[in-house]
Amino acid sequence: MSRLNQRAFEILKAEILRCSADDPVGKVQRDIALRRLERFQAKPGAPLTLEDLRDAIVDLFPDFSEKVLKAAARANCPSPTANRFRLASAVLVGIAGLAGGVWILNLPYPPIRWTVARVAPLVLMPSFISMDKNYRQAIATTEQADQLVNRATSAADLELGTTKVQTAQKSLDALPVWFLGYYPQTYCGLFQCSWRFTLDEFQGARKEVARMDAKLFQEKNAQTQLNQADQLLGSAKQQYQEAPNTAEQQAAIAQWQQAIDQLHQIPDQTLAARMALPKLMAYERDFQQVSGLALGSTQTSNLIEAAKIFAKTAQELNLKVPHAEIEWEENQKQWATAIDRLKTIDFKDPDYRQAQTLLANYEKRFSYVQIRLKTEQASVQAFKEAQQLRNYLLDSTANNAKALNPAQARQLHRIADKLREVKAGTTVYIDAKGMLKAAEARLK
Repeated sequence: MSRLNQRAFEILKAEILRCSADDPVGKVQRDIALRRLERFQAKPGAPLTLEDLRDAIVDLFPDFSEKVLKAAARANCPSPTANRFRLASAVLVGIAGLAGGVWILNLPYPPIRWTVARVAPLVLMPSFISMDKNYRQAIATTEQADQLVNRATSAADLELGTTKVQTAQKSLDALPVWFLGYYPQTYCGLFQCSWRFTLDEFQGARKEVARMDAKLFQEKNAQTQLNQADQLLGSAKQQYQEAPNTAEQQAAIAQWQQAIDQLHQIPDQTLAARMALPKLMAYERDFQQVSGLALGSTQTSNLIEAAKIFAKTAQELNLKVPHAEIEWEENQKQWATAIDRLKTIDFKDPDYRQAQTLLANYEKRFSYVQIRLKTEQASVQAFKEAQQLRNYLLDSTANNAKALNPAQARQLHRIADKLREVKAGTTVYIDAKGMLKAAEARLK
């Protein structure tokens, strides 16, 4: 090793060029200083220290920078740490080169592997370790995936099974086909290899993993279908409970039925179908109850509407008063029909309270019509009897008779009494009133 290395020389040279004047004396000083440094570069031995550098420069350049001298001394005499760093760097470079060579020799190409295996099998140690690891992991994860996927009891099992299937597939992909049946004797003699794969076993494992992957895809779709049906049914229940009228209730029931149909469409062999079965039984039971109530509600609504139609017809008949007996009978028939419709509504029906309110009103109207009918019948009967008595009286009385005998007077009183039985608002009331007025005038 030279006493002055190139880095220290460059540091000193730069400062010498700066300090030397551009005249003949300055040039001579510069040349002398540089030749001294060049001799130190060419001479082997211990590196120049700070004092050595100062003695070689300061006599020519008294104002030479002390800072530059120290920098050159540090560059010329590196610390032990720096030496160790350079040594470590060299070692790392060597190791990296060796690792690169081993990596190249372990490339997954059969010609390289077979050649190296015959000449230096231990060089393939990384490949053997990787193969052994991937084989063990493929076997273990395939068994775990089979347990989780084919015997799943929850969605969490399927989720973990998906991870295991992916790991098994990755491990199988890491096993090269040429490796199957290859038995590295040196490595297996030291580490007791566990693999005994044949091509058929390898293909069987791949098929099993692929089958589980396909089943997981089907299970995922079935779980999605189950979740969608649950959400649709929950929405239908809420819509039914909040429905303000029968029409919206019917729409909610239709949505409810749609959700149940979706549950029936889930493939039977999936976990989702097994999970949906108890839910489906409960959903269908609730649906039967709700649909039955809805049907009853619809029937009740139809009965109420029919009763209202008959009541409207009866009310229209009441617009013109008085009515004949036959008209009151028809009116009574309409009210009776409306009442009969309302009486068929059971107390369990949701519209029972409304039906009872209408029923009370209609029975009141029906009673009124019955009274009017009886009044009409009695008044007509009284008027007929009065007419018969009048006719008998007229036949027994001479047309020119001016005074009534006692028997005729009594007869006329009976006629007046009958006419007084005719009630206002009946069809014969006006005629009876006229006859009564004439009879009373004759009695005076």
